[in-house]
Amino acid sequence: MQLAVMNPVLNSYALEDALKYLHSLGVQSVEVGAGGFPGNAHLKPEELIGKPEKAAEYKALFEKYQLSICAISCHGNPLHPNKEIAQKFHNEFKNAILAAEMLDVHTIIGFSGCPGDCENSQNPNWVTCAWPDDFGKILKWQWEEKIIPYWKEMAQFAKQHGITKIAFEMHPGFAVYNPETLLKLRDAVGDIIGANFDPSHLFWQGIDPVAAIHYLGDAIYHFHAKDTKIDAYNTAVNGVLDTKSYGDIKNRSWLFRTVGYGHGKEVWNDIISALKTVGYDGAISIEHEDALMSPEEGLEKAIAFLKDVLIFKTAGEMWWA
Repeated sequence: MQLAVMNPVLNSYALEDALKYLHSLGVQSVEVGAGGFPGNAHLKPEELIGKPEKAAEYKALFEKYQLSICAISCHGNPLHPNKEIAQKFHNEFKNAILAAEMLDVHTIIGFSGCPGDCENSQNPNWVTCAWPDDFGKILKWQWEEKIIPYWKEMAQFAKQHGITKIAFEMHPGFAVYNPETLLKLRDAVGDIIGANFDPSHLFWQGIDPVAAIHYLGDAIYHFHAKDTKIDAYNTAVNGVLDTKSYGDIKNRSWLFRTVGYGHGKEVWNDIISALKTVGYDGAISIEHEDALMSPEEGLEKAIAFLKDVLIFKTAGEMWWA
């Protein structure tokens, strides 16, 4: 496994300063945002596409600090019913793929997107219940008319440009939000589709990450190290479907936290062990979204925590068996 960091936590840094800092902390790899919600502070695709010398310079900067690029991220909603918004996310995702090709990176991270409920919609419609029957009709239309056709087309484009893995973050608000919906899209499009497994979005849905890891198996293509703290009192009163601002820390049912501050070492030991059990040996990419800690403190605490949790070496022969 590789200890990695998703770069938006350091978007205020110049790229070389960020890489130097990460190297000093013992990080091995970086997941780089190239558009969409992560932004493009450290990778503007248009500066590299069709420019081999610029791509070589970019890669050399990472090599200078003994860092690899584990993935390119471009989380957005290319299925947004507002055509202008959808086109922007679509273009950014395509350019992220082209930039990844220039950098010899074969994994793209993103969201599945969420359409509206008909051709005339202006806002996404995330369906979360089966009744009344209107919701089932919306869901059927979304998957058959929008989600599957779009990702079949994008999968072909990605393959043509050297991408072997499109890893979707399972995130509420989008069509792919849990293991079942991830595999539904994978079955429809092909095994280029896999999971960017982020336990933080599963914890607050009531999903056991270890069970989900075993369920997904070799469909796990990337991993985000982010935690969630469930507030027992607020959840007991209002449940986990919480639309309050992330800034309303005291009253929310749950909060994103730095790893170790939502669940302890035993839970994270089990998660990492489950990943190894199903054959995942890739990047463990820290995503910092902790409202109670500065970027540097949250990142440094996560790195220290994970250094003691990750399994870096292969097990070798079972000499005792």
